[in-house]
Amino acid sequence: MPTLGVSPVASGLKAGGASLPGPGAGELTAVLGYLEAKDIDAIEEAYEVARAAHAGQYRKSGEPYITHPLAVAKILAEWQLDGQALIAALLHDVVEDTPTTKGEIAKRFGKAVAELVDGVSKIDRIEFATLQHAQAENFRKMLLAMARDVRVILIKLADRLHNMRTLDAVHAEKQERIAKETLEIYAPIAYRLGLNALYYELEDLGFRYMHPTRFKVLDKALRKARGNRRDAVGKIADQIQARLGEFKVEAQVKGREKHISSIYKKMQEKSISFSEVFDIYGFRIIVPDVSQAYLALGALHTLFKPIPGKFKDYIAIPKANGYQSLHTTLFGPYSMPIELQIRTADMHKVAEAGVASHWLYKSHEENDPKGVQLRSHQWLQSLLEIQSESGDALEFLEHIKVDLFPDEVYVFSPKGRIYSLPKGATAIDFAYAVHTDVGNHCVSARINGESVPLGTVLRNGNRVEIVTDPNARPNPVWLSYVGTGKARSHIRHYLKTMQSQEALEVGELLLVQAVRSLKANPDELGAAHWTRFFKGDSAKTREEVLSEIGLGKRLAVVVAKKLLSIADPHAEGDHRLDSITIRGTEGLAVQFSPCCRPIPGDPIIAQIRKGQGLAVHTHDCPAIHPFHFDPEKWVDVQWDPAPDRLFDVNVRLVAANQRGVLARLAAEIAEADSNIDHVETEKRASAVYSTLVFTVQVKNRMHLAQVFRRLRKIPEVVRVNRTKKKA
Repeated sequence: MPTLGVSPVASGLKAGGASLPGPGAGELTAVLGYLEAKDIDAIEEAYEVARAAHAGQYRKSGEPYITHPLAVAKILAEWQLDGQALIAALLHDVVEDTPTTKGEIAKRFGKAVAELVDGVSKIDRIEFATLQHAQAENFRKMLLAMARDVRVILIKLADRLHNMRTLDAVHAEKQERIAKETLEIYAPIAYRLGLNALYYELEDLGFRYMHPTRFKVLDKALRKARGNRRDAVGKIADQIQARLGEFKVEAQVKGREKHISSIYKKMQEKSISFSEVFDIYGFRIIVPDVSQAYLALGALHTLFKPIPGKFKDYIAIPKANGYQSLHTTLFGPYSMPIELQIRTADMHKVAEAGVASHWLYKSHEENDPKGVQLRSHQWLQSLLEIQSESGDALEFLEHIKVDLFPDEVYVFSPKGRIYSLPKGATAIDFAYAVHTDVGNHCVSARINGESVPLGTVLRNGNRVEIVTDPNARPNPVWLSYVGTGKARSHIRHYLKTMQSQEALEVGELLLVQAVRSLKANPDELGAAHWTRFFKGDSAKTREEVLSEIGLGKRLAVVVAKKLLSIADPHAEGDHRLDSITIRGTEGLAVQFSPCCRPIPGDPIIAQIRKGQGLAVHTHDCPAIHPFHFDPEKWVDVQWDPAPDRLFDVNVRLVAANQRGVLARLAAEIAEADSNIDHVETEKRASAVYSTLVFTVQVKNRMHLAQVFRRLRKIPEVVRVNRTKKKA
């Protein structure tokens, strides 16, 4: 009978004669030979604690619950994790499902084990508004714990793998929910960490329970096709081995099985039948060293012709998860494609086990092929960075999902440094990958020496250069086309911070204005006034109140009255409010309304819009309805004497329909030191005249008048005027 390490626990000689239950225990004992005796003793003790804690508990399948932590520990032992991880695996449900506490685990097995258990445990005891929010919070806790110690996610992945292997025991609705969660979160994490074997098994199991009928049909077809393929695979393998021998390459040649989920994906992506996918033969070739890998590639290209565009060198440029291999596709016998993966034994180990083969928490003296530890560590640490700038768990999970997709592009900095980004990433993503400050201040990009918009999607091999300006800042529009969680998180964080600062400034101006209108001195408002204000109010700080005023969530006059303890809601009478100076810098708390597009020199007024701040209009804007005018929602504003920027103005021009008129219009506008931002034509009412509606950029009303004078000198121009429209 197998024993648990060096002690005959299975026979009942350990822990006061208690014996291990049959299911699972013997399988665990068989894979602990790599551990030291002291670790095995601790694992035996942890088993007894778990067995006692879960006594009387059963899984949906009817098996004793202890069989689950035993199975999880066995999976981790097969990956050869250390003793602490196996102890944590045995205890991973103890805190969640039994009265045992984290403190008790720490006292008995050490703080490191307790932290691992805590990182894996769910937080179901906290009540959340929705199941979705609870799940997101669980993921956030687990992922942040994983960033500190990668063993947390490895234990969780092993836990999920065993649950997926035994998912038959639960009802169909739960099967689908767990399968979807596995495909969206756990399988991509396994891929990101280089755990390829685990990734494919989770993908197959997820597909099986998400689409049970499709899985059965494909599984049956796959079994049938395998029998017909064995002879062909054997003959091709013999040809490959013989050609490698001629070139004196020592290699192991193995036929590579296709996974059902990858077959289904390929059928979906390329709209092809099962037979067309399965007619591709796959082989894996393991060689002693890198030079032999390239020699093997050359040898096999002399055996069968390579298919153009189907060669990838992941040895020279490894994937972000550390994966290395040479990939090539050849025209085989009967014109059937043959897919080859050529790699060394060390590369194969990393390809199958990923980060599990080289622990992040071990010393850096160990062999680390092509920085697999460093690459995984950088991604794990980026989770902490994203977390610090995400508002809540759902937002954090949204950012993480973006980075979990497996497709990648590799681009170069001007100095030749390689950056790996998700497929669909843009120049903005690259800017944030270089440094947060580069992203926050980028204004344009050059790809392969050519200027391109910041939203340009990057492609493999692009050489990307980012142009920055210290006065530039992120644009909310960027959120619609960035492709990485890091970029999205930084942009949102910056915009929230800027909105808060701008709203604070506007709120303070509005409050000072309101206090003065009540015949009080704003400088005399002190701590005593604010202490009285906070009694019974939801806000806790002065800054919070000012931000809410600036964003239109509170009325400044109401806050002013409460601060001054004035009871009469109409006490301000007809006192005129002081004007707020508009510097001309449009931001998140001050916006110039597109209906009238005010410019310096225009008489202006600002509307307080809830959640948005101040919207500046001209006095004669059609959007201002006299009959619905609420004085408490409008404030007087004035222009700064010399705002340093250009402003958009809507212009409508009628001109004779003659050749070259548009070119002359553009030339005159340029000569007036202005610029056309947008132009379109209205539907013709007459074949003789054309009506153009365009947006020009000017400094102020005098500048606009100069532009109009130049346009009116053109003989073909019949009429030109500034236009405003209703909101």
